[in-house]
Amino acid sequence: MAFSVTALTDYTREYEGKLVTSLVFAPKTAQVIEQLGNVQSGIKSTEKITIHDTDAIFQTGGTCGFLSSGATTFTQKTITVGKIKVHESICPKTLEAKYLQKFLAAGSQYTTFDFAAEYTGKKVARIGAQLETAIWQGSTASVNVNLNKFQGLRTLMVADSTVVNANSAAFYGSALTGGFTAATIINAVNALYKAIPAEILNRTDLVAFCGWDAFRLYGTALTEGKYFVNWSEAMPSGELMIPNTNVKLIAVNGLNGTNYMAATYGENLFLGTDLLNEEDRFELFHAKEADEMRFMAEWKYGVQYAFGEHVADFDAA
Repeated sequence: MAFSVTALTDYTREYEGKLVTSLVFAPKTAQVIEQLGNVQSGIKSTEKITIHDTDAIFQTGGTCGFLSSGATTFTQKTITVGKIKVHESICPKTLEAKYLQKFLAAGSQYTTFDFAAEYTGKKVARIGAQLETAIWQGSTASVNVNLNKFQGLRTLMVADSTVVNANSAAFYGSALTGGFTAATIINAVNALYKAIPAEILNRTDLVAFCGWDAFRLYGTALTEGKYFVNWSEAMPSGELMIPNTNVKLIAVNGLNGTNYMAATYGENLFLGTDLLNEEDRFELFHAKEADEMRFMAEWKYGVQYAFGEHVADFDAA
């Protein structure tokens, strides 16, 4: 007698041993600023970066008397932090009818769940990834809620007339538009280097930032051009000394898809926050009145640079 299985649904085996999570990229720009630049904490809304400068006017010596000459000036730039929070409510009971029930405790009331560590780890990583993009592409005029909390570095630099434009006749030739290509990327990186002001070339913390897409394109072009570069080491780290220079090219996910590069020295960059690493702090708790789990995180964040004239950028968008 044949089996009668019309009343049964088709079986699909689910991998019950592990929750597989998607990859989230790390916020590298913030790490670079923390290592080479400046972090200003305790900012609730805005704070000034005080910039000190002075000149030295040579006078003819060999005579008595005092003649004052020259000036010492103080100027300021503002770091404005965005106020950001992430809230999510979770009802573990929605998992009871799914295989995920195996991650729930026995009983009908849940004050936690077995994959809480995986959940919070992924949530914090996602926050970091979205901050990385906002550090460069943030604009308070954006309709994207993940980008409109503060002004990003690219937004600030593109609007700053004191930033040296490497995509110009002085450094590149006719302006490049439509994005980087294998045929243009090497010349574009060289133009960015040539645009770095001469007075800062002796610094040991010179860095240039580009997207991972531009970084890969640059590496491919160097390889095909038979430049000697240890690309097997450079690619995993996303860091490479531009050949025959003292400038480190750093790939950051925050510039992916922008066709934009920027170079300066690390000490020129500022990261503003109220409490350092507050974006990594969170609460995951049981809200008894709603019988649900809740995730809460809140922080303040912003970026700035001190001297626009010490920044070179290349915008090929």
